[in-house]
Amino acid sequence: MVRERLFPSFWMAGFECSTQVHYCGRGRLDYTAELEHDLRASADYALLAQFGMRTARDGIRWHLIERSPGRFDFSTVVPLLRAAQEHGVLVIWDICHYGWPDDVDPLRPDFVDRFARFAAAFARFIKEESDGVPFYAPMNETSFLTWAAGDQAIFAPFARGQGRTLKENLVRATIVGIEAIWAIEPRARIVHTDPIIHVLAPVHRPDLIAAARAKHESQFHAWDMIAGMAEPQLGGHPRYLDILGVNYYQHNQWEIEGVTLTRKDPRWLDLHELLARVYARYRRPFFIAETSGRKDSRVAWLRYIADQCARALERGLPLQGLCLYPIIEAPEWTTGIYQRNGIWDVIPQPGDRLARVLNEPVAAALREAQLRLQHYVEDLLPSVGLAAEGSESAREYDELVSA
Repeated sequence: MVRERLFPSFWMAGFECSTQVHYCGRGRLDYTAELEHDLRASADYALLAQFGMRTARDGIRWHLIERSPGRFDFSTVVPLLRAAQEHGVLVIWDICHYGWPDDVDPLRPDFVDRFARFAAAFARFIKEESDGVPFYAPMNETSFLTWAAGDQAIFAPFARGQGRTLKENLVRATIVGIEAIWAIEPRARIVHTDPIIHVLAPVHRPDLIAAARAKHESQFHAWDMIAGMAEPQLGGHPRYLDILGVNYYQHNQWEIEGVTLTRKDPRWLDLHELLARVYARYRRPFFIAETSGRKDSRVAWLRYIADQCARALERGLPLQGLCLYPIIEAPEWTTGIYQRNGIWDVIPQPGDRLARVLNEPVAAALREAQLRLQHYVEDLLPSVGLAAEGSESAREYDELVSA
């Protein structure tokens, strides 16, 4: 089994960077601005050193970069890029984290080329600013975005019953965007993030078994399309499925049309089992791209996740990292109320309404978790070969694991 390190650190930090137009009346969300992460970028990235985090997820804001079609201004990215470089942090860049310019409609066919031009422009900007191997996540959570924007009218364009159309368009855009990135930088690594879920029928509702199974399988549709395992007319191919980022929270297991499962429920599947299923299906390296608890559950959840990572690594699964997301507390999308879901809480202080305050119990749990996983993480080989070969990495990975 290949146990090669893709990232500078196993432990990662995720900065909330959503930019969607939301149904709730708050207008366009811009969490980079709301948390002043762009203004505090150096200080925010400096925080990570105390936990040895040299890898982060962060995002760019399409609606600010392309204010008029075809004209790109990456000045809003510069503070983030400079801060990451200053503090020696590798960033996995979200190119589209739910949001796009007001004149862009993701349901229209021309969205594909519009996104590809944007992705190429960003890849060119990064290549001019850095000589390192870049990591890009073209479309954040395609499956969730499809549900929210195409079926439930939660995000713009507030559609219903158009999820399938939207998903196909987002997948086309992802594929064409990847090719546009590789045309600029063939070494670029591509990350695909989506939630992993476990959906069941209620015990006394056998009539819902088929619906639950269909919902459960839907978590894989976007990745299947990107890999060409489904809907081959979209242009998918295994080479596009490079690195998988699985997003997992306490609410990711539920009864269809029913309650959320808890870990006390005998039907609950432990995370290491879900990760094994993902790997068995795709045979790709992966990392946990998002996870966090809320309020008083944060400590117990972090301990659970660390234990599950240990079990996954004991099984020989190519788990490459664990991203705590958000690393700095972020407000809830609908209400704007802060959720106490980070390692650093946002607590107003005299002269600083957005002060980052380390939550000591959570920090202690994090240090405990890092010790718990230390010898597993040290077992990963230095980042050579696989992590430096860019667009050929998926093919090479297949050859390595079958050798």
